Amino acid sequence: MTIRANWDIVNFDPYDAPLGTIHSAWLERLVSDDWTMDPAVYDYQTHYHPYQYLKGHLAESWEFPVPGTHIIRLRKGACWQDVPPANGREFTAEDVIFHINRLCGFNGFKPNPRCPVGFKDLISVTAADKYTVVYKWKITDPATIMETMHSIGNAQFMENPETVKQWGDLNDWHHAVGTGPFILKDFVPGISASLVKNPNYYGHDERYPQNKLPYVDGVKYLILPDVHEAIELLRAGKLDIIDQISPIQALAVKKTNPEIVQITHPDANAESLEPRNDVPPFNDIRVRKAMQLAVDLPGIARTHYKGAVDPYPATMTSRYMKGFGFPYEEWPQPLKDEYAYNPATAKKLLTEAGYPHGFKTNVVADTGGDIKLVELVKSYFADIGIDMEIRPVDYATFDKFVKTDHKQDQMTYHPAGSPLGHTSAPLHDLNRFRTGSSHDYMMVSDPVFDAFYDKAVATDDQDKIKQILKDANRRVVEQHYSIALLQPLNYSLCQPWFKGFNGQFGAPWSHAGGPAMLSFYLARFWIDSELKKSIMG
Repeated sequence: MTIRANWDIVNFDPYDAPLGTIHSAWLERLVSDDWTMDPAVYDYQTHYHPYQYLKGHLAESWEFPVPGTHIIRLRKGACWQDVPPANGREFTAEDVIFHINRLCGFNGFKPNPRCPVGFKDLISVTAADKYTVVYKWKITDPATIMETMHSIGNAQFMENPETVKQWGDLNDWHHAVGTGPFILKDFVPGISASLVKNPNYYGHDERYPQNKLPYVDGVKYLILPDVHEAIELLRAGKLDIIDQISPIQALAVKKTNPEIVQITHPDANAESLEPRNDVPPFNDIRVRKAMQLAVDLPGIARTHYKGAVDPYPATMTSRYMKGFGFPYEEWPQPLKDEYAYNPATAKKLLTEAGYPHGFKTNVVADTGGDIKLVELVKSYFADIGIDMEIRPVDYATFDKFVKTDHKQDQMTYHPAGSPLGHTSAPLHDLNRFRTGSSHDYMMVSDPVFDAFYDKAVATDDQDKIKQILKDANRRVVEQHYSIALLQPLNYSLCQPWFKGFNGQFGAPWSHAGGPAMLSFYLARFWIDSELKKSIMG
């Protein structure tokens, strides 16, 4: 199986890894999706997978005997890969405790800046026996606890304690050891990563229990930041699947290669620009409103996207998350007017804010995104006197410059990390603009918004949580923390011989980082070799 990695792979340790990693190909989690689920009932195409659609993976089962107590019973017979220093031993409750200590900075481990905020509500984790783990939470709602446990980030990957103790961290690819169906055998920076089947893997296909997993003998990641190169390799049959393909690119492929299967799903997040809300001129809401009014969103939908996207401004929670958030259709008209194309009003607001002739600014732009879109926004800003310099950087540079060092002094553009248009779980969304959050590129500090998270974790009523999320979305829209653009659909393109895939687990999944359960799904996909031979000859 040959897959595109959209970005270079820069780290192999879930403890502190950014998006550019593939540890999800050999590490596993306690909780997973239900492979037997009928896609017509639930298709797993968003990042948020509700409680009722989760199933055990390294965990066999769980219960909530009293509020705030979560007991997990582990699968017996799941083993670490038979490579040093794990040497094939069984996965146990002590491994889970080691993971939590390292993740949360307990028992002598240094604090982890990437630890999800939800884990601050974890009181303790203990082993009742070899296969039973007991979590104690301040949170009492089972669905909220499971949301934290199923976090889409790196927090849930179980790393091998012996490997960490021997090497200190897992940043070197030679130290890749997991319980998963694939073993990392080779890595060439900027070129490729190669994985082979784990011969001692415990898993069987839940749909066909007689079938041992994984189905494929190996997986090869080709590191291809250039989407045009990736499309050409797909056309030539040298890639089995690619994703993060725009509607325009997908249409072009359909014309030349109608046999290639195209699957649409909501993008992981929307397009947006993030001004620093804590520095002039962006700490003045009139400036942020003016910038929003300067951008013709219906015009962008019509021209840039050729009518293939909805023309509505993105909110924090995606419009594709039905029943959540604050969709555009529910906005009062005065609020809609603040997002309409109105350069005359924009200039008036800039004058009132003390910038009658506009100002100069810059945007640190991740080149993995749609730079042409950024250039289009630059032209709209120019019409109201804002001169925006585009400073393009690759993802690894962006991650360090913005996420780690916070050196951006004006604006950022990071499509894979936009705070808008998310299909994530509610608690994950409520951290987007929370003071001190690693996701808060806008440096927002708003006590009103901060209070939403605390209200959400204090209730076990899902209807109340939905209302809190709606109120938080409305606050984001009204305060104009971000310059909202649009949310395009994402396309996955795969060969007709690539089987088992129907858009599960949400895009993007062929990023270098992949999804939270990359190994889970790749073990269950397969290649129809006879069909491939008949097509390719």
